[in-house]
Amino acid sequence: EVKLMESGGGSVQPGGSLRLSCEVSGLPSVSSHVAWFRQGPGKEREGVAAIYVGQGTTLYADAVKARFTISRDNTNKMFYLQMNNLKPEDTGSYYCAARVGWINGAAQLRVSTYGFWGQGTQVTVSS
Repeated sequence: EVKLMESGGGSVQPGGSLRLSCEVSGLPSVSSHVAWFRQGPGKEREGVAAIYVGQGTTLYADAVKARFTISRDNTNKMFYLQMNNLKPEDTGSYYCAARVGWINGAAQLRVSTYGFWGQGTQVTVSS
């Protein structure tokens, strides 16, 4: 069974940084994707960044390009989302998710693509 657990959320002022962590267990294959999603107040859950575990290739939503970086450690059990130059609109609950099997393109950032989810961690950006 694939399990995910997020940590590292908190409150920060605009322009600040946070690093989220996601501990993943039970992934049966490196032919898998891990992604970060977020859900702001009154908004739908949206994809932020994804990484293909096998090759480390990444994909980002336009809203976070050049500010956020998804990465993994060399055990493929810890995944990170480094968030820089945070804005109030980045506020929300952040979730990591995993799927087994390679997919291409924009599907990597779709909620329906992922079958395994963590419980989320809150990020608040406010002055």
